[in-house]
Amino acid sequence: MANDSKTWRCGKYELSFDRPRIMGVLNVTPDSFSDGGEHFDPDAAIEYGLAMLDAGADIIDVGGESTRPGFTPVNPDEEARRVLPVVRALAKEGAIVSIDTRHVAVAKAAVRCGASIVNDVTGFTDPKMVEFVKTSTCGVIVMHAGEVAAPARTHATVQLDTSAAAFVAEKAREAAAEAAREAEKPARRRRGKLLGEPKPEAKLPGGVVQPSLPFGEPEPATEPANEQETPAAEQAAAAETVAPAPEATEAASEPNDRLAAMMRRSARREEAYVPTSQLRRFTLPDSAPIMRRVMGFLSDQARALIHAGVSRDRICIDPGPGFGKTANEDIVIQRETAKMASLGYPLMCAVSRKRFVGAVSGVTEAAERDAATFGVCLGAIQAGANIVRVHDAAGFAQFLNGYWAVAKPQPRRAFVAVGSNLGHRCDNIRAARDMIAEIPLTCVSNSSKIYESEPAYETRQDAFANAVIEIKTELAPLVLLDELMKIEAELGRDRSKKAKANGPRTIDLDLLWMDGETHGGKKLRLPHPLIGERDFVLVPLEDLMHDPARFFRYNGVEVKGPEDRVGHIVGELGRM
Repeated sequence: MANDSKTWRCGKYELSFDRPRIMGVLNVTPDSFSDGGEHFDPDAAIEYGLAMLDAGADIIDVGGESTRPGFTPVNPDEEARRVLPVVRALAKEGAIVSIDTRHVAVAKAAVRCGASIVNDVTGFTDPKMVEFVKTSTCGVIVMHAGEVAAPARTHATVQLDTSAAAFVAEKAREAAAEAAREAEKPARRRRGKLLGEPKPEAKLPGGVVQPSLPFGEPEPATEPANEQETPAAEQAAAAETVAPAPEATEAASEPNDRLAAMMRRSARREEAYVPTSQLRRFTLPDSAPIMRRVMGFLSDQARALIHAGVSRDRICIDPGPGFGKTANEDIVIQRETAKMASLGYPLMCAVSRKRFVGAVSGVTEAAERDAATFGVCLGAIQAGANIVRVHDAAGFAQFLNGYWAVAKPQPRRAFVAVGSNLGHRCDNIRAARDMIAEIPLTCVSNSSKIYESEPAYETRQDAFANAVIEIKTELAPLVLLDELMKIEAELGRDRSKKAKANGPRTIDLDLLWMDGETHGGKKLRLPHPLIGERDFVLVPLEDLMHDPARFFRYNGVEVKGPEDRVGHIVGELGRM
């Protein structure tokens, strides 16, 4: 179950898993399998990403290359042009942004633009990607992409003949077949080796062996691949305009792209499947060989990253549903979620709208598979998955909040700042406190004294009465915020466009901090980004905790000295 002690360190953020985390899918592509083209325009993509945050997503996964079956590989420069403006804008709003890419140049540029996570569908099998992430502090997602079952063997009927003549004839046929195979061996060489020779395993710093890609043998290429590399995307991050850089780039669209070849084979396996005359005894294939391949790869890659210098608490694993796997194999893997969770890394469930979800639900259209996706995700959460990657973040947030409220009693500590400078200020604050205590699944556990402070930001107005209320709640942060806004409205707070943003108000309620929660977006930022400069918040907090400045600095908030703050406290108005 997701309520465990794992944490995931992603740059300046640290995600805890006292409840499952939602990763919203944002495809900035024209050809994604379920929402291709809807968010291809950068402005539309940014708006949709912010909407997912405001609806309950914890992470936004931005991708500029579709990796659906039969996809067309994208050049890293084009991928960077698609994703970097979106990554930059979302990170600016405090979002935890994941960059979904297999190209190291794009990953570098995105991290410089503010991305906190690198989600590599090739599982960090590229030593250059490993070299990059070991020098950064970003979180990493190791995904398994590849076939998990050995090729089926065909069996021919054998007629035994023990005569000497048959023995001699058989030997002659074997010799002729061997000679034919020798004659057909290609003489062409590629990168100094015969085609078909196994690719040598790469060496990482410290002598660690980096496994080759788990995609099986690529489809044959008609000509040698272009191996020039251009980190154009790296320079794109440094400038506001995303333009190609002067250095050279690896051509992702080369004919023998290994991931594309594997996904084409995967699609053909699904399309070409027909029942055989040999009936199976069981509804699903044996899980042991499948899980040996998946868990073996994820464990090996995680250890290789650790040996290369990536700390363990930065690593998340993903079994890669749909990548080279049949529907039966995907179901087997999902049923073994508990085993994968036992590896000790945060575990991703990325099944949203996948083919196997359609197979088990009978839903043909990918965009209509959200309800079935939620069911598969719930099963994964119950078995130990920590993060769910979904297209419908708003719908899943509602689904999860409803399930979690009933299934997982989980009171968490939070602080709410209360202010008023219209009417009977102290009475307004006390009324707000009493109404907060009536919010479902919420109680007031402590309150500071009421202080008088100078007005902040908009100085030509009356002095404020301020306090901070400590609560315990089982509500999700955005749900709690909605309840606080209802209290403001009931007590007469004017939030219309005609009202000044920091002007006079009967009541003002700000959710400052919540245990285990980091959030970004237009609607809510946690921790509150202005805590560190508000004297009228930090001084009342001293009644509720020891050294609030140190507490919030530890939580990544910049706290200013008393003389540099706004809204200075000028006196006490009594107890709550």
